[in-house]
Amino acid sequence: MDEVEINRLEGVIEAVLFTMGDSVELEKIAQAIGHDKDTTRRIVHRMMDKYEAEDRGIRVIELEEAFQMCTKKETYEYLIRVAKQPKKYVLTDVLLETLSIIAYKQPVTKLEVEKIRGVKSDHAVNKLVEYNLVSECGRLDAPGKPILFGTTEEFLRRFSVQSVDDLPGVNPEQMESFKEEAEEEVQLKLDI
Repeated sequence: MDEVEINRLEGVIEAVLFTMGDSVELEKIAQAIGHDKDTTRRIVHRMMDKYEAEDRGIRVIELEEAFQMCTKKETYEYLIRVAKQPKKYVLTDVLLETLSIIAYKQPVTKLEVEKIRGVKSDHAVNKLVEYNLVSECGRLDAPGKPILFGTTEEFLRRFSVQSVDDLPGVNPEQMESFKEEAEEEVQLKLDI
């Protein structure tokens, strides 16, 4: 096997170990690259030596009959600095619209949100749960026991309100305008 082929196989093994995250059995790596276990082990050990010689931030470790890519202990301090930084997330128009519906109608099911928005809202609700702005707050006493969603303390903190009662109200004229628009949309759908 020439140097070019070994480098290519190292790249494949590196991609497998990086992508899988957990340890990967030697036998699976060997199957992936189409070589026997002894040859595969030699290639992985060569990679391990390269990482050490180049003083890289990552390394490959051997765990019984498996290998795993991980960070070096010496880098932990730097990793902690990054991990401690608060995650920033973006609230798109879709997320803001969904969040508004949940905030004003809570507790509310996903189906109710979808009826108001007129489109599927699974992704938006899941993102809001992931961002800890919305959470499950019970189950509706109905067939299938659908999940009820409501806002969280994190929502209150982020939007600087003490309770959902402090959310701004919609003025009656605007509400009437919204109702008329909704009725027109429903009529258009019925005419089609």
